[in-house]
Amino acid sequence: MADAFELVVPNDSKHTEKQRAELRSSARERVRVAKDDAARDATDLRKSAARYVVGRSLADAINMAHCVRAPLLLTGEPGTGKTQVAYYLEWYLGLPLFRYQARSTSTSTDLRYDFDAVAYLRDAYAARVQAERGDDGEHTKAEVSPSRGRKDFLTEGPLWKAYLEAPSILLIDEIDKAPRDFPNDLLEEFAEHRFTHPFDQGEVIAPKNGIAPILICTSNAERRLPDAFLRRCIVHHIEVDKPLLERVLDARPELLRGLPAETRDRAVKRFLELRDKPGLSRRPATGELLTWLTLLAARGVGADELGVPLANLPFVRALVKVERDFEELAGK
Repeated sequence: MADAFELVVPNDSKHTEKQRAELRSSARERVRVAKDDAARDATDLRKSAARYVVGRSLADAINMAHCVRAPLLLTGEPGTGKTQVAYYLEWYLGLPLFRYQARSTSTSTDLRYDFDAVAYLRDAYAARVQAERGDDGEHTKAEVSPSRGRKDFLTEGPLWKAYLEAPSILLIDEIDKAPRDFPNDLLEEFAEHRFTHPFDQGEVIAPKNGIAPILICTSNAERRLPDAFLRRCIVHHIEVDKPLLERVLDARPELLRGLPAETRDRAVKRFLELRDKPGLSRRPATGELLTWLTLLAARGVGADELGVPLANLPFVRALVKVERDFEELAGK
């Protein structure tokens, strides 16, 4: 197991030059082989959707949001599986899923549509050149573009596509990263499920057959969301605790293949101990635990190797991402 883990051998190792050459040759071959293994599947939200564990409180929140046609806002630490809920519903309900990743530059327009203003202006300029020069033989028609309407440079955004494919699921991921006005500018769409075409005031974009998309929003609680938006949502907080972790791990037996039950139980205990350590600026969540356990399984770490100070745990840097937190653990 350890040999399978080692890709790069440190220069201070005791291998001979011949052994190092053989290890390097083996490493080069391994990185060229595409392998769809359990660790990779665990990061594929669609492949792991069927194994997602939905507890009673989360199921109630989903059902409430659907009953009243309200957005479902999922909050919690990064890595707690909030985004996975949307992919679980895609699998469970057999509906198309459209995802929008919110950013600090996001606007509500991005969710509705994208207009290629540069291409439109370039096309308009080319059309003007053609009209001014005429086809006198000096220039060929292939050198200029014909004039087209603004609608030809319009691309439907995730919300528009969700309307066209309704019933469907729309995921707005990490909505708290967007500017504060972003959710407020979408209140009409959330309530009325419609918006006016940007270039045709007489055309309304609305869900197909009047069936509104199932709307899922996630938030890492990096900033408080507007009250007007919160009032329209059903909110569910995903808390990291031992029962949640046990359900998550039970749903992924292939990910932990080769990791003895004793090692797994000891690792979960140490993980929770680390999360409860006072003074940490960022606590590891479910995603980090899965990564850490994958590394322990790949390296063949035994339960006895986990009985060390937290700062000395194998692969602790997969759990602690902030240097100041590591120094806190190490007592520096």
